[in-house]
Amino acid sequence: MDLPLKQWIAQLANGISPASLAQAQSDWLVHLLVSPAKQAELSASALRKSLAWWLALVSSEHDAQADEAMARQDRRFAHKEWAEPPFDAMARAFLSAQQWWEEATHGVRGVSKHHEDQVAFVARQWLDMLSPSNFVATNPEVLKRTLTTGGANLANGFVNWARDAVTVAGNGKARGVEDFLPGQAVALTPGKVVMRNELAELIQYEPATATVLREPVFIVPAWIMKFYILDLTPQDSLVKYLIENGHTVFIVSWRNPRSEQAGLGMEDYVRRGVLDSLATIRSLYPKTGIHAAGYCLGGTLLAIAAALPECRDVLRTLTLFAAQTDFSEPGELGLFMDESQVAFLEDLMTENGYLDGRRMAGAFQLINSKDLVWSKLVHEYLMGATTPMTALRAWNADATRMPARMHAEYLRHLYLRNDLAEGRFCCTSRDPVDLSRIKVPMFAVATERDHVSPWKSVYRVHRLVDSDIDFVLTSGGHNVGIVNPPQGPAAHAAASYRQMHHAAHQAPAEPDDWLAGAQRFQGSWWPAWTHWLREHSSGETAARAVRSVTIDGRIVPAPGAYVRES
Repeated sequence: MDLPLKQWIAQLANGISPASLAQAQSDWLVHLLVSPAKQAELSASALRKSLAWWLALVSSEHDAQADEAMARQDRRFAHKEWAEPPFDAMARAFLSAQQWWEEATHGVRGVSKHHEDQVAFVARQWLDMLSPSNFVATNPEVLKRTLTTGGANLANGFVNWARDAVTVAGNGKARGVEDFLPGQAVALTPGKVVMRNELAELIQYEPATATVLREPVFIVPAWIMKFYILDLTPQDSLVKYLIENGHTVFIVSWRNPRSEQAGLGMEDYVRRGVLDSLATIRSLYPKTGIHAAGYCLGGTLLAIAAALPECRDVLRTLTLFAAQTDFSEPGELGLFMDESQVAFLEDLMTENGYLDGRRMAGAFQLINSKDLVWSKLVHEYLMGATTPMTALRAWNADATRMPARMHAEYLRHLYLRNDLAEGRFCCTSRDPVDLSRIKVPMFAVATERDHVSPWKSVYRVHRLVDSDIDFVLTSGGHNVGIVNPPQGPAAHAAASYRQMHHAAHQAPAEPDDWLAGAQRFQGSWWPAWTHWLREHSSGETAARAVRSVTIDGRIVPAPGAYVRES
């Protein structure tokens, strides 16, 4: 009797639990009502901000410094038209309201940190929706474009909106993604599938040099993404970069699960994805250590596997790209993690046996709605422009599903309870996974503007493993910071990174202390990683072609079959 109602509510609420949000709002409101001192403080703040706004409005002198500060504070108001009245007054009023709500939602005595963050998040969503930049009459850039084009921008914007509405209503794909299909425009590095089971394919890439380092590189991407984020176009492919620098490369391509895979759990992903792949690589390169690397939750999965007895004496090194092992500070994704929210998602997944990837994409958009939602509204619907499709944007639209059991397990055990870091997470046996059993050299990469794996959370790996660690903090976000080629048209001119090596348990306890002492280098971190891999390899050997392995009676070239599943 419960499930039909809960599934209907889940569809209506886009997968976010109304009960969770209601608990947070009531916690904040009740404690605010019994805090007259906080109320007085907020009233005084509102009065000060109102007076400051009014004085700026009636002042006869133009304050250029205030305009610059406003542009720095919010890039929505960076264009010069926002410095002219009455739009400067609108922008300042909006920014003052933002500051006031930040004060109102924080520092209320008795409110839990989780509820405080949720209330602040909801307030930010409403403010971003009501920003003067989102409306024709209050956006000077839109008004100027409307006058110069005779309203053509609004007509074009309506066409853009209608196109997107039809796409969403029909569960279609974004315009332009057909130009970036795997094996045609992206994921072009030559190779073959050398192993397939019901959950994953293992791809080996053809060598590009006469000699290669003896130890192969094995990459595990997250199961919530298609693997070709690391093999986009030839200009920004990490896989291509590795083989051109003398590495033998293997990568996992996860299957896009359907209802029949609903019962697959975390242990299945460890066994069938990581351990089966490692066994295949060892059969091809016996008695050879493996450089293992994992991206995002693929790195978390790889760390779990690396701590198991099955991986003893298998790995030569371990590399983690934007991967958390301690989820005590999960960042803004933690806003969606409490018992009510997880139970809500479990009910939502009951119908089909999986979570549609578009639900996760929607959560990521909400976290950064100012840039991912409202900036699109202004650019495409009000200005009438079209955003060109790129390989990275097409990949981002290539959503994947998650089996119900596995998704619930990692939400509960990792995000909600932090069982892995606290020594309670069990996998493949009744004994908890002990990350301190990881003793191989590690290379850990975090990104400065990561909404998915905050760098300070990634840094916590230092206290969990018994390894020497080279920790790298690179510019960019969760994707752009990792897909960061050192040269060519896809290279980021302003890219930089910080790097520091520490012996086991010798790194500063706090991330900020590490940051204060880490040296900054210009450019991509890729060369630093390949140099580190070479230092931890045992020399070179002659390159050999990928062995032809028949899968279901035929040889399957890269990028394989699973990546094409929708």
